[in-house]
Amino acid sequence: MYISDDIKYVGVNDHDLDLFEGHYHVPHGMAYNSYIILDEKIAIMDSVETNFKDEWLRNIKEELKGKTPDYLVVHHMEPDHSSNILSLMETYPTTKVVASAQAFNMMKNFFGEDFAENRIIVKNGDKLNLGKHNLTFFTAAMVHWPEVISSYEETDGVLFSADAFGKFGANDFEEAWDEEARRYFIGIVGKYGQQVQMLLKQLENLKIKTICPLHGPVISENLNHCVDLYNKWSGYKVEEDGILIAYTSVYGHTKEAVEILANKLKAYGCPKVIVRDLARSDISYAVSDAFRFGKVVLATTTFNGDIFPYMKEFIHCLMERNYQNRRIGIIENGSWAPAAKKVIQSMFESCTNIRFTENSVTIKSALNENSLNEIDALSKELCLCYSK
Repeated sequence: MYISDDIKYVGVNDHDLDLFEGHYHVPHGMAYNSYIILDEKIAIMDSVETNFKDEWLRNIKEELKGKTPDYLVVHHMEPDHSSNILSLMETYPTTKVVASAQAFNMMKNFFGEDFAENRIIVKNGDKLNLGKHNLTFFTAAMVHWPEVISSYEETDGVLFSADAFGKFGANDFEEAWDEEARRYFIGIVGKYGQQVQMLLKQLENLKIKTICPLHGPVISENLNHCVDLYNKWSGYKVEEDGILIAYTSVYGHTKEAVEILANKLKAYGCPKVIVRDLARSDISYAVSDAFRFGKVVLATTTFNGDIFPYMKEFIHCLMERNYQNRRIGIIENGSWAPAAKKVIQSMFESCTNIRFTENSVTIKSALNENSLNEIDALSKELCLCYSK
């Protein structure tokens, strides 16, 4: 993976991982990125997950060609990036560790060692001269941990962005960036949109040619596209026109209503309709779609006077990530006392700029003429801006 003549990739790909952070399905594995800057002073940028110690140290040794690293820069202390700090220090004990003050506190917690004799604490605006290459550090607190920093190498215009601009998937699997980067951002970083916006503000005047994140591919092509998406995601803006229908169904009647609605939305001109069965699909894809589009329909049954558990979990996932600036339609089903609409509306009361459609659908056990008319009215309202 080429970055520049002096900046090399020494990361690894993990094809054995099935669940990232214990709950995000990663069908194409995960990349743990690490980099090395070769100059008068040599800097290694972050370590990798613990199981890849030998491969990582071997990658570093091949690039060093008998030399010794001067610095290990630690941008983020999450274990998939910091687990091998001790391994590197045992291999190259004269190396200086460069990190934020809070990162060193975390090292003490993780390793029982804070490298008091070998540490360099950096804060916003501090610089590290390597010779031809110079690093400037920027605080990136809560993107998405409190100790995070990013750094900018000005000679080659490289941003080391920590978990910002990361993506699910190993780097030796080719796929479009947007979908898995979106799912990664919304799932991992999405709660901290304001902090991401603050970081983007700090970086806006830099001449960035390449972004080197801790997960996913190095970004040098379509750079403006990726930055624009990050600005939209972190600003909770609508990315594109479309409608997500997220549903749960017990005996199939709610599912039937969803299928009718989806067909009507397409017929009335909605450019994209995505349907997610919350009980049968990875919820992170549905959460990602809910942030991608400006409109979502929630279709679910009344369950113990509340709503079906998978729908409740889905709404909680949206709320935890500051869901806002969206329009929501509701399809509720209840054989004798439908309550889902009331419950759903109450759950979103604390969210910013959430609007509910004027039309909704109530099913009492099975579809009838009245509920079919309500589906038609809801579909027309949702598609009003798409009609020709």
